[in-house]
Amino acid sequence: MIEEIPAAREIAPAKLNLALHVRGKLPDGRHAIETLFAFCIDGDRLSAVDADELSLEITGPFASELSAGEDNLVLKAARVLAEAAGVDGGAAITLDKRLPVASGIGGGSADAAAALRLLTALWRIDPNHALALAPALGSDVPACLLSLPSKGEGAGDLLQLVDMSEVSGTPVLLVNPRVPLSTAEVFQAWDGVDRGSLDGWRDGRNDLEEPARRLVPQIAEVLAWLGDQPGANFVRMSGSGATCFALFDSDEARDEAATRVPSEWWHLGTFLR
Repeated sequence: MIEEIPAAREIAPAKLNLALHVRGKLPDGRHAIETLFAFCIDGDRLSAVDADELSLEITGPFASELSAGEDNLVLKAARVLAEAAGVDGGAAITLDKRLPVASGIGGGSADAAAALRLLTALWRIDPNHALALAPALGSDVPACLLSLPSKGEGAGDLLQLVDMSEVSGTPVLLVNPRVPLSTAEVFQAWDGVDRGSLDGWRDGRNDLEEPARRLVPQIAEVLAWLGDQPGANFVRMSGSGATCFALFDSDEARDEAATRVPSEWWHLGTFLR
């Protein structure tokens, strides 16, 4: 009897920006930022088995909002990794899409990073290939590849790991008004004012919140709602939105808040890694 090789599995953790300061423009036209990345224990899920060619199937509650074609970042990551490592075979990849699309919590970047980790293990190749390829796939992909607390500079792709042990395991509630928001449009709507460097995340800010709120007014409602929840001690929008989050004093306070989230909004109760 031939033993079936089990599928390789990876979680693409939801990414949070505890602070995000926009400082100006880089020579290549991208925005210069300073941000503090943190990651949740939950997110999208990927699995893969060896196959003759590369393929992608998307399942989960947000599957209908994504294409499984060649423009999908998971497939792009798989193809460039196979080419760089000289892999002849392929993989049948399944993406269980549990996080909303275009929502400021990693999305395609987290999925691409998880695909790099997943296929590095499945194909038994040098992890340095994934590290070298990540920046070209997107500014957030290097941080999502590590999925560890880090400070990002440049376009967010120049990383320095930071000690966030004081908040590791903190209960967090993510809430999204179910409105997709284009990162490019939010950056384009930024007013161009440099409001200063990032020193500490609790005293920091998200410079994209104001332009995001102009594009999606519901963000203000979500932030106000989270701020009113008992036990919420820190509330902010993540990335370019529209997902917002609150850190809570206890699991119980977060879970109680989760029961009160308006039905038209998406939410996820989880913990910081």
